Amino acid sequence: MSDPSRLELGLDTFGDVTRDESGELLSDAATIRNVVDQAVLADEVGLSFFGVGEHHRPEFAVSSPEIVLAAAAARTKQIHLGTAVTVLSSDDPVRVFERFATLDAVSHGRAEVILGRGSFIESFPLFGFDLRDYELLFEEKLELFSKLLAEKPVTWSGSTRAGLEEADVFPKTENGLRTWVGVGGTPESVVRTARYGFGLMLAIIGGPAHRFRQFVDLYHRSLTSFGHATLPVGVHSPGHVAESDQQAWDEAYVGFEAMNNTIGRERGWPAYNRLRFQHDVGPDGALYVGSPETVARKIADTVRTLGLDRFDMKFSTGTLSHAKMMRSIELYGTKVAPLVRELLA
Repeated sequence: MSDPSRLELGLDTFGDVTRDESGELLSDAATIRNVVDQAVLADEVGLSFFGVGEHHRPEFAVSSPEIVLAAAAARTKQIHLGTAVTVLSSDDPVRVFERFATLDAVSHGRAEVILGRGSFIESFPLFGFDLRDYELLFEEKLELFSKLLAEKPVTWSGSTRAGLEEADVFPKTENGLRTWVGVGGTPESVVRTARYGFGLMLAIIGGPAHRFRQFVDLYHRSLTSFGHATLPVGVHSPGHVAESDQQAWDEAYVGFEAMNNTIGRERGWPAYNRLRFQHDVGPDGALYVGSPETVARKIADTVRTLGLDRFDMKFSTGTLSHAKMMRSIELYGTKVAPLVRELLA
């Protein structure tokens, strides 16, 4: 990324079910309506991208991101809209393409898709897939999706779904569909993303950003070896912005603690604590939490270190209230984004 003015700054949310100002949990329906309002504000403050994750568990309200994004498309003008991520392994590539081509039409070409294998596995039994096929499902479906992007009749065969013979898929897009693959940090995933000629979106949710430089370098080498032109590299990391560091830390901690401990009980993690949180918001951690100045400096360092084209901050933090998230979005767009560009320039 040589030109700071071309850097894309975006936001991601998983549609975390939040608490209101009185401490009561909101309904899933209210949470989803709030996500649409958050996308509208992100557009108003000039951000590049708004991503909505797909989950099928009680902590997250959004299981059909494209429908939420279509609602946002009707109320926004400039911002690009996509997923963070679409769990392709437990979905059908044809249906995924059709849904995003439709979103692209209603948004006047602002749709993007970030494909992933899914770090949560609830969708596999829910839709009748065997976790033993985890790798094969993604490999085959990614191959089919790559063929569908050409928007010409497709012939394909595999073992994870019925084959296709000169099958045409509709609607057609006007200018193609921008596609990324979300990668957690394995060399095989990076090389596969390059092989298909998709953008690389690194999910950095732990540790310092600089340790991912090896994957960025591998991606660029792989693109060259597969004969592809330069393609974008992005990062998705959690964060929260408030007027001061202390305010941001105090607001965000409760949500991070709740989410880490809920998932940690399932995966055998130790209990989350304030000491670990303070490390995570520091220079060697993956949380971008603080004042606009603090968050901007950390984002600029990450962009510079990894040569990024996009940085997406996951602004939803467990049960953090809608009002605090809206203030975070406002500060991210009006304060953090200009500071990042100034620091990079």
